[in-house]
Amino acid sequence: MILKKYCFFLFTAFIFQNISAQKKEGKKIDSVQTEKLKEVVISSFHINKEIQNTPASIGILSKKDLTQNNTTDITTVINTIPGVLMQSSNLTTTRISIRGIGGRTPYGTNKIRAFYGSIPLTSGNSETVIDDIDLENLNQIEIIKGPLSSVYGAGLGGAILISPQLSKNKGQSAGISSVFGSFGLLKNSLNYSLDEKKGSLNISYHNLKTDGWRENSAYKREGITLAGELFRKENSKLTYFSNYTYLKAFIPSSINKDAFENNPQSGAATWVASKGFKEYKSTLGGLAYDFKINDNLSNSTSVFINYKDSNEPRPFDVLRQYTFAAGARTQFTGNFKIGKIDNNFIAGVEYFRDNYNGNTFENLYKQNNGQGSLQGNQLTETDQKRHFYNIFGQLRTLLSEEFEIQAGLNYNKTEFELNNFTENIDQQYSYDGILSPQLSFLLKPNSLKTIYFSVSRGFSLPATEETLTSEGTINPNIKPENGYNFELGGKFYFFNKQLYTEIAVYRMEIKDLLVAKRVGDDQYVGLNAGKTFHEGIEICLNHNWQMNRFFSLNSYLAGSVGKYEFKEFVDNGNDYSGNKLTGVPSNKINAGILLNTNLGIYLSADYQFVDEIPMNDSNSAFSDSYTIINLKTGYRFEILPNVNTNFAFGINNVTNEKYASLILPNALPVGTSSPRYYYPGLPVNYYGMISLNYLF
Repeated sequence: MILKKYCFFLFTAFIFQNISAQKKEGKKIDSVQTEKLKEVVISSFHINKEIQNTPASIGILSKKDLTQNNTTDITTVINTIPGVLMQSSNLTTTRISIRGIGGRTPYGTNKIRAFYGSIPLTSGNSETVIDDIDLENLNQIEIIKGPLSSVYGAGLGGAILISPQLSKNKGQSAGISSVFGSFGLLKNSLNYSLDEKKGSLNISYHNLKTDGWRENSAYKREGITLAGELFRKENSKLTYFSNYTYLKAFIPSSINKDAFENNPQSGAATWVASKGFKEYKSTLGGLAYDFKINDNLSNSTSVFINYKDSNEPRPFDVLRQYTFAAGARTQFTGNFKIGKIDNNFIAGVEYFRDNYNGNTFENLYKQNNGQGSLQGNQLTETDQKRHFYNIFGQLRTLLSEEFEIQAGLNYNKTEFELNNFTENIDQQYSYDGILSPQLSFLLKPNSLKTIYFSVSRGFSLPATEETLTSEGTINPNIKPENGYNFELGGKFYFFNKQLYTEIAVYRMEIKDLLVAKRVGDDQYVGLNAGKTFHEGIEICLNHNWQMNRFFSLNSYLAGSVGKYEFKEFVDNGNDYSGNKLTGVPSNKINAGILLNTNLGIYLSADYQFVDEIPMNDSNSAFSDSYTIINLKTGYRFEILPNVNTNFAFGINNVTNEKYASLILPNALPVGTSSPRYYYPGLPVNYYGMISLNYLF
């Protein structure tokens, strides 16, 4: 039944796709060139180099994809990947779910591991933030869907791998760009890049701010990113990368249905009165040394640090948090033969330590003469130290040119200790070691077609608040979620490699489901409360169409149909078994086109449909489905030798659709008002862009 719903996609493959610019190294293209779709090269952490030879569903966002919209919000581009939904409000409150996993998280993203180069972006608290780094400083994003890679810790939802921009051009280049738009949007960026034989450097600065369209929703972010390579030799190199971010974002919070329908620009009354906001400074940095030991063996070793100092005044308290993480990772990659059979392998270990300190204080905003939040006496103080290690290995055996087997194994051991100074509690605890195996079979009849089948097991660690009781002590009965994933997929090129198609069918059952129960204004406790069931089908098509010598049309289509439900779930005496899973839509479709001309003028359009979303476990409330259409046009040209410029203008949400860009699952009523489920999405908005790039 699911497959039938997708048959019509195959007939529309020629009308959708997004593509890239038409200039290379400052030289004007005289005519439109017919281009085959290039084989996508994935990061060196994988045992395969080409996505077509990888027995997993991996969504790829190239540099061109990441800058396709207005370069300020990563949500739009992440959502082009089938099976992945990123909900966002005010650029700072975000949640990513993959194949329905992570949709019930109250705030933020968990159950997914993310890396910036070799630096984990996922904290010891299991929270993942990927939107601090400027989009223009990213080279590529890979999203592994499901626990199909033992190399990254076998997270239930999958893994997000972000490749830093190490250099932009051979030699030296410099650039400046500005984006301006509705609701006071303004972003300025500066960049300098150097690439020589022995090393490279890429340094950039950005400043992004907006007044916001809702009450109490002003936003400001600035950051500096530094990345590159040193000591390049034939068999070795040292890669360095770091990022500093300062952010201050006022929080309008969620609103109820009546406000959403009649006054969506309003904020929650208490958040507006207290002028609640989130402010933090974040620094991450790392070094990675790659060297070739011999023709059959190489090693990559990295060390990293990640620090965050956060202040969040909320109506019910003021939360101060300090986090310092450090760790190391080493990975050996090699090949060997057994008889005539070729084998490739990856083996390594990762160690991660996270020190967290959280303090809450009274918020005396009601006594501050309308001036907003005012910090009062301290209420609580908690320290938590969490550390774990992953030991991982993966083996690829090429039995023939047409058939191969891959097997992987990850072992995780996590320990943590809690110091609750308010209650004079000092506890230590650890989870049993978790083994996560993976087995895949890949059949490649020829260079244009690949079929694979995979079985894998993944797990998700509880967040800090889920490990605690309402009294602030460690709950020894809580344990990680776990589940098995079964996946069948295919990757195919057609029409002289001008059409690339991927399809994946999956089925996963999650056991020991972690449920965050609200016991206070922003206090949750966790329990393992049942099972969820996830199955679906995903398809994506990318196509290049040479219309004539002047025009080319490039298109993409991506869709997912899923069935996500509680298999066994009883909460407070209520049996929700068989209900749809909270916080995620069953169906999602994305499509896009880009028309290029040999004059440098381009036009693009993208489309997104998101189905209705269950907002509570009882399925008594659903958000409406919605459709978003975005348009963009621009002109790229050379104004002086080696000086390129790009002008662009865009309209997002052209039809002024009213929709919820983020849902707060299982929101509770406040007083006599109805539950505040809704974070309204932006109405129709406009932006303009200009950039100058100089090649020395």
